[in-house]
Amino acid sequence: MIHFCNVKTNKTTFNLYPMKKFNSFLMILAAALIGFSSCIEGNERPDLGDDNGQDDEVLVSSNITSNTTWETGKTYVLGGRITVTSGNTLTIQPGTIIKGEVGTGSNATALIIARGAKINAAGTASSPIIFTTIADEIQPGQIESPNLEPNLNGLWGGLIILGNARGSFPGDVAEIQIEGIPPSDSNGLYGGTNDADNSGVLKYVSIRHGGANIGEGNEINGLTLGGVGSGTVIENVEVVANQDDGIEWFGGTVNVTNALVWNAGDDALDTDQAWAGTLDNFIVIAGSETDHCLEIDGPEGSYLAAHTVKNGSVKGNNVAELADFRDGARGTFENIYFFGFADPASTDGRGDFSLSGDKTLATFADGSLKFANLQITLANNVALATVFRAGTATHATAVAAGANTVGANKAAFNTWSWAAVSGQLADF
Repeated sequence: MIHFCNVKTNKTTFNLYPMKKFNSFLMILAAALIGFSSCIEGNERPDLGDDNGQDDEVLVSSNITSNTTWETGKTYVLGGRITVTSGNTLTIQPGTIIKGEVGTGSNATALIIARGAKINAAGTASSPIIFTTIADEIQPGQIESPNLEPNLNGLWGGLIILGNARGSFPGDVAEIQIEGIPPSDSNGLYGGTNDADNSGVLKYVSIRHGGANIGEGNEINGLTLGGVGSGTVIENVEVVANQDDGIEWFGGTVNVTNALVWNAGDDALDTDQAWAGTLDNFIVIAGSETDHCLEIDGPEGSYLAAHTVKNGSVKGNNVAELADFRDGARGTFENIYFFGFADPASTDGRGDFSLSGDKTLATFADGSLKFANLQITLANNVALATVFRAGTATHATAVAAGANTVGANKAAFNTWSWAAVSGQLADF
């Protein structure tokens, strides 16, 4: 028998330590305090039912090895690391809520779409699909959490989609294990030779409170895309309060349209291993733990593809950096507006747009790394060249607040994103 004692909270706020090594402990403690709004005696789980269509809340405790549908109006609880295995499709209907149980290390909770599998998660502007933590009391039909603040992170893992498209890997190997998943789990492999690979559909999806630690300095991203091919459709996605990066691309060719990252615990948008797609129309809202709003890494093997990032608006703060381009980064970055950042000269480089290392200086010099139509509203008495380093200021223009002529179309995020519904897009 399971007994409950009510411990209701209303938007409990926690003072989070900035050091990530404390985050897992603090977040698990937070989940214990606010997660179930109850005290559970004994060793049993609450009766969530099994996946037989008879309950409004369904526990998912094993891998998905056949075509499966998660239904509108229901909440599905991930009991651990759940994989949709090759050859199978998980369909998630509009308005469905998926909650991850607390877990760290090799037991970190996540939903993995393995190579050869598909996800068909097509939410709508009026009925988005929401991935969150078991600590969240949100119910189908709601957009905002009724009890969790939008800066609580690390309460579960995240969503990982893996495919068969190419990437630039060390040693020019064809496949590699995705970060965040233990090497013992072969479902974590990604990469191949099929750039048109199709991993399914992800539309109108909000992913929240993730980034559980699986080891020192190794957390799960909100949305991880490893070797995902151009046949995959990803549009209208939001990541809120992830302990690691918001969205990270590892190789692949997938295009992403209308992406929003709010309160990332590390980098908001991170690209690696010669991702060769396009990100079009994006918003970043830096949080108190955000490091780089954009972190762009170069190839790790001889494959030298590049990506395009365009039409974005990036709101900073006193601790975040605009962007860091590293290790021979390549690509085209255009029509991006930055505002709200600190003076790098008075914050040890925070608030700058930097090219790191000789390899990156070389790709910028030879045109493999390109910038165009960058705009920024500067802090008072800050020169453009103080922010945009290594000659990148020639591609940037200072504008008054609200006078930008480039940036994101925020209307794409209305009605369905937590950021829009809670008023976070008023400055955009």
